[in-house]
Amino acid sequence: MDRENEKSKTDKPESANKESMSRRNVLRTLGIGGAALAGSALSSKLAWAAESNVNPNKAGEVMQVANVGELLSLNASKLADGQHIFVSGYNAIGDGGGKLVRWNAASTKPDNGGTVHAAGGSAGRYEVVHNGVGDFRWFGLFGPAQPADAALDALVGDPSIRRVEAHSDLNFTKRHVFHRSDIEVDFLGHTVTTEGIERNTIDNPFGAVLFFQGTKTGVVQAVTLSANVEEYSDIFEVSDSSVFEIGSWWHAQIKNNPGGGAQRELDYLVKVTEVFDGTHVRFNYKSGWQLAAGRMVTYTKIEPAFRCHVRNMSFVGVPVPVNGTSTRPTPDWDMIGSNPVAFEYAVECDATGINATKVFWPVVMRRYNTHFLTERCQLMNPEERDWGGTGYLTQQINVLYGHVKDCNTSNARHLNDFTCAAYCMVENCHGDGDEYGPFVTHGQFEHDLTYIGNSGLLSFANSGTTWGDSAKRITVKKHIASRIVANKRLTDLTLEDCHAVVTYTKPGAKMANSGSIWVNMDGLQMRGCTAQEMITISKGSSRAKRRNIIDSCSFGMLNGYEIARPIRTGTTAVGYTPSNGELTIVNSEFTNVEDVNLGSINKLTLINTWFKGSSPTTGKVRVGTREIVMQGGGLINCGFVFTGAWDKTGDVNNAPNTPNQSITVDGGAVFSGTNGEKAFLKSTAAGNVIDWTFGDVTSVAADAETAHFHIENGSHKLRAYRSRFKGGKYVAANGGFGGANYLVLSSIIEEGVDRSSLPAEDVTIKHSEGNIVI
Repeated sequence: MDRENEKSKTDKPESANKESMSRRNVLRTLGIGGAALAGSALSSKLAWAAESNVNPNKAGEVMQVANVGELLSLNASKLADGQHIFVSGYNAIGDGGGKLVRWNAASTKPDNGGTVHAAGGSAGRYEVVHNGVGDFRWFGLFGPAQPADAALDALVGDPSIRRVEAHSDLNFTKRHVFHRSDIEVDFLGHTVTTEGIERNTIDNPFGAVLFFQGTKTGVVQAVTLSANVEEYSDIFEVSDSSVFEIGSWWHAQIKNNPGGGAQRELDYLVKVTEVFDGTHVRFNYKSGWQLAAGRMVTYTKIEPAFRCHVRNMSFVGVPVPVNGTSTRPTPDWDMIGSNPVAFEYAVECDATGINATKVFWPVVMRRYNTHFLTERCQLMNPEERDWGGTGYLTQQINVLYGHVKDCNTSNARHLNDFTCAAYCMVENCHGDGDEYGPFVTHGQFEHDLTYIGNSGLLSFANSGTTWGDSAKRITVKKHIASRIVANKRLTDLTLEDCHAVVTYTKPGAKMANSGSIWVNMDGLQMRGCTAQEMITISKGSSRAKRRNIIDSCSFGMLNGYEIARPIRTGTTAVGYTPSNGELTIVNSEFTNVEDVNLGSINKLTLINTWFKGSSPTTGKVRVGTREIVMQGGGLINCGFVFTGAWDKTGDVNNAPNTPNQSITVDGGAVFSGTNGEKAFLKSTAAGNVIDWTFGDVTSVAADAETAHFHIENGSHKLRAYRSRFKGGKYVAANGGFGGANYLVLSSIIEEGVDRSSLPAEDVTIKHSEGNIVI
């Protein structure tokens, strides 16, 4: 056909770009959709609209127009129903907004400017032909100059679109809520801003730019448990199992304990996997706690949002006025800020590659999620972090089976917050400027959480009694932290290769309590850990079935601090109560000892464990422990000063007990040097009642004034057998020995020891015969 003649017939201009545009270029501008077209019969039938003469007899031919404006200028009345038209660009050929559309003569869909274009009449629409991948450029969006909200609603609201791509920076001014499944929104690394965004509702972290939310079906059932649901059980009682279809999803929530409005051990989105009888079903969740008979459980049927993913976004929030207080400076203060992503009642919904700054609420907000991934996300310098709930990378409430990995925060409140979470893992995540605590749990009965290879302050079960102060089976491995705070009702805590180091909030300003570890002695197991400045042990719960063990650890001591909490008269504050259990410490050391308090513990077994004074004039350990067994290890420039059993007076938490204490030293233990008390073991309080047993121990005093044991006042029994003492002296003349209170030194070796302060021998006091005295 002669093109000049054709041009005169159509009376339409034709640019040089049209002449040079090949079918290959046309298909390339279609992107992924073009691949499908290339393999079809349509690929050989491209023709410019000017060439086709808008002839309804040529409906099998793919027409071609330069842009959307030219598309809308076509005489739609002459188009055959089903006519395909390739739009070469939104504004200009090759600008990326190209798309294939189909004329649907009967369609009355609303014109959205991108996937649907009206031709001017009440019926008849140009509808985009795609393979499930949508593009913001279809709507003429090539940057943030125009809001992208309508395009986002159109693309995500179209169930035939499974993936949305952004090929430029975008700005959003609305907070979008979507109730759908199987959608991926990929911003391909481009920046998302929220200049001019509408106000949020008050106190609403779910008012994100993209909020994917499942829906409640209206089916609700409640049951009062007729029997305990035991820990680890996945069989739950219901009132009528006929509505619990296999594969259906339910929000299972137990009524809170009276001690706090949020004290709920069960509050998750779970799936029915088996129905047993009229009142019992199996869920895809093993209970972390015993649920007692008589408690009420409410089940609400949910249609979750499945597989909704947000990826590769660089998010910049909007400024929020500085607050710095715990109250709202203005009524709408917390409605101003913005955050990118939220999920609720969601299954297998991932957030990956989101880098954010200047956010208010969490970057990734989750509630009632299960089987999810948050990966390669970052938060730097949030807009607010003092107000509760703000400045988080991710907050996860009532979640199961989550995986957070390869994420980072800088100067944020929290990197990862779990509240009522179970069976989740956090790995290779790191927070700097971490005094607010990158890794936290609220204490709403979290259980079975694992942290591997992370760095930043740890704080577990530390949000208050409202939530329960409780967590169970948290495991942390290969972690560097400014602090590790796990001293509330935390059961079966495992710390392996974890290190608390001194850090600074700014040059010269040391972070308070940095370099310390605070732990609850309830199934506590620590291996290969260090704290530069203090470990402090308390006991706020007694739920564990496993022993408390500290193995191969090293702890620096701070003057005046506590290794184990003593009684604080009248206190019930969780995390500050004494340890009324047993602890074994193996192959470990306590260094830089000046004056510290071993203020409780019923039985402390020390195996090859050392206490080392900071200098020969300090090294005091005040001991309220009831029973100490020392096998190997020993004291270097350090001494134990016994104060009477920690619970001798009792308090609101512990009944008064006897003052009795005992110390057994054996297994090749060594005492050496001297200390500020001038005694390795010392008791002078009148009320002390102590049994002293020395076996295979070598005690070497650095000077004549240092006592191997210094015992005055009180009531005591002492036996030393096959022990070795060198230099120094014994002080025991006024130790209340005699009668039932014996003192026996037998088969010992003495070298230059001053014996002048031993009591006179009698029937129960023997220290001369059977010994080698040099």
